[in-house]
Parts: sequence; C-alpha cells; structure tokens
Amino acid sequence: MDSYVSVERDGPIAIVRFDRKKNLNAFDAQLISELTDVARSFHDDLETRAVVLTGSPDYFSAGADIEDMGKRADPGWSDMQRRQSFFRGVRLCEAWEAMPQITVAAMERLAVGAGVALPLACDWRVMGESCYLYVPEVKIGLNLQWGALPRLVNLVGPARAKRICILCERMDAQTALSWGLVEEVAPDGQAVDVALQLARVATEMPAVAVAMIKEAVNATAGALNRTASFADADQSQLSAASQDAKAARDRFTQKR
Repeated sequence: MDSYVSVERDGPIAIVRFDRKKNLNAFDAQLISELTDVARSFHDDLETRAVVLTGSPDYFSAGADIEDMGKRADPGWSDMQRRQSFFRGVRLCEAWEAMPQITVAAMERLAVGAGVALPLACDWRVMGESCYLYVPEVKIGLNLQWGALPRLVNLVGPARAKRICILCERMDAQTALSWGLVEEVAPDGQAVDVALQLARVATEMPAVAVAMIKEAVNATAGALNRTASFADADQSQLSAASQDAKAARDRFTQKR
C-alpha cells in the first residue's frame, strides 16, 4: 500500500505533505491514520521546532471522501467499529493540536469540510490568493465535527461561525484573512514558502518560552472546547442517519 504522507526536514522545521493523487485529496481512513501517526511522532521530538502541513501543489483537500464514508453502512461492521470510524477525524485533529511544535497549514486552491477542520487545529494558516474555504456539512445534513466548531468560534466569533456553517458560502482568501481565519495570504503556489517564513521566525525564538506560550494560549482559548465538542462525532452519526440528511446527500451526489 503506497503512503499518502511524506515528511521533509529543513533544519528545525519539518514539512508534512499529503497527496492521494486522486479525489482532490479527500480524507479517507488511510490518510487520516497516516496523518495521525505523523502528528504523534512529533510529540516527543525535541529537535523539530515547527511543522508546516500542506496538501498537493494543486489543492489542499476536498474534505471527507464520500466513497469512504459510504463504507460505514457495511452491515458487517459492529456498532463500535462504526463509532470508531466517526471519531478518526477527532483523534487526528487532537493529535495535531497537541503537538508542542508551532504548526502552520499551507493551503492552495481549495480547503473543504474536513480540509478546513484540520487547519483549524494548527497554530497558523496560510492561503494561496485563489484558494477558498468551504464548509458544506449542513448542506448534506451533517454537523461540523472533528472538534472544529469550538475552534472556529474561537477564531471568528459565534455569528460568523454560524454563517460559515449554516449558509455554506465559499470564502475567498481575503475574506478569510479579514475574519481572522488565516494569518497570511500568499501568491498562488507560494503558500508553503510563506508558511515556512512564519515557521523560521518562530524557530528563532527561545524554544522553552515558545512552547510555554503555545500551551498557555491553547489552554486558555480552548478551555471549554472539549466540553462543547466531546460528542460531535456521535452527533454526526445520528444526524447522518436522518431522512433529511440522506435526501440531501442524494441531491449532492447527483449534482457531482
């Protein structure tokens, strides 16, 4: 089985790239597992000071792979197996958020659904100027999970979080910048370069102080995050089973 994830080293900075070379880099079970393992490999890494996360040069990610999600309906799966599959993305984002290194997501072309949720677990985000963010979960009858909703509220506030999730509008890079969802907008094709510039400045600061500040900010901003989202994967499993959700997914699939 070919790996979807690669890690490059540039002194104290690591670049994590994921590329399935199909389905617009949508997240399937293998990709989620590989990215979770990579994140956890940094947890006790004292040499790496910053990590840049990026997708393929053509697109960050189109979100959860609908074909892979369909496997959850397999009658051979137990209830616990099915529940575990819904929580994979939650564990992925927790692993990235818990990394002691400064993390920067670099996004090109598009970041959709789960492709927005994962960058929200990073410290900073960079978008190419033609990139857009899109959270269409409600359109297909799902809630926003992977622990993303409280992280989104922390960044943009409740009213804008509701607009992003309920109206399912595509957000361009300049709007994302003005709303505080991203820190930098880069020329197309240069999101990784700009992310590396941020990472390099961070690695020039005293390591212990940086780690302490990151932990303190995350603890303060996310104090209630777990309380608000601990059951979001269970809620997603419930909402996905509704008749409204099934009809919405059928309409969405027919339009593709």
